[in-house]
Amino acid sequence: MYNNTAVSAWVHEMAVLTKPDSIVWVDGSEEERERLTQMAVSAGEMQYLNSETLPGCLYHRTAENDVARVEHLTYICTPEKEDAGPTNNWMSPDEAYEKLSRLFDGSMTGRTMYAIPYLMGPAASGFSKVGVELTDSIYVVLNMRIMTRMGKIAMDYLGEREDFVKGLHSKLDLNTEKRFICHFPEDNTIWSIGSGYGGNVLLGKKCFSLRIGSFLGKTEGWLAEHMLILGVEAPDGKIDYLAAAFPSACGKTNLAMMIPPEYARKKGYKVWTVGDDIAWMRIGDDGRLWAVNP
Repeated sequence: MYNNTAVSAWVHEMAVLTKPDSIVWVDGSEEERERLTQMAVSAGEMQYLNSETLPGCLYHRTAENDVARVEHLTYICTPEKEDAGPTNNWMSPDEAYEKLSRLFDGSMTGRTMYAIPYLMGPAASGFSKVGVELTDSIYVVLNMRIMTRMGKIAMDYLGEREDFVKGLHSKLDLNTEKRFICHFPEDNTIWSIGSGYGGNVLLGKKCFSLRIGSFLGKTEGWLAEHMLILGVEAPDGKIDYLAAAFPSACGKTNLAMMIPPEYARKKGYKVWTVGDDIAWMRIGDDGRLWAVNP
């Protein structure tokens, strides 16, 4: 479906490891969304909510033992422990690859591997990055479609380059003893296994845009920050942007989704969300600070 040699070779290598019954390359189309949604509903993985009060809305349950990010099973895998940073768990790349390769071996037997090319950031920006996530979860495919620009647009942006982030995910059997989320910054690689929960398996978000993004920013001269981006337009048309960093659970999303109070709205003030969680920031050629929501 796509012609990038490096992507095709990596997908083949991971398929040999995980042994899926079939491989489906996603294209991000509406037809694909409808087809996969119906497959998930038929399999009992999702269910429609009330069609009158919540038209088009679906409900997805994770397993009872799989309801949160697992920080104690999340690792930064760098050759030197100090490079993982003072607040992250560390595992050597050799140990992580060996341990997870045993778990991934045959993990998709009897399942479909979905290959998801996705673009982090606008297609017109030279600041954007491409990832490819391989997964055995329809839930992941449908949510990556919501959260990223998925399919052909990503592969067109990548062209024949090899600088994409390689993400491999399998639910395996959802056993907590076999659950790991490992990041290999120097390899542009993320491996996640044993979970179906969004924060552990939608690899474009925390895994790519913050953890791998921090390493890319360090090496390329920009910043990946845990920050919201908010736009405010005054009645005279002047626009200002605010980027703000709060610790988790302190209200980034609440502030990012702010609406003007009635008195300000009547005067013509407008407020909109650019991003509610992660910002990629750099100094532009004009000397100003620019930020995108990846």
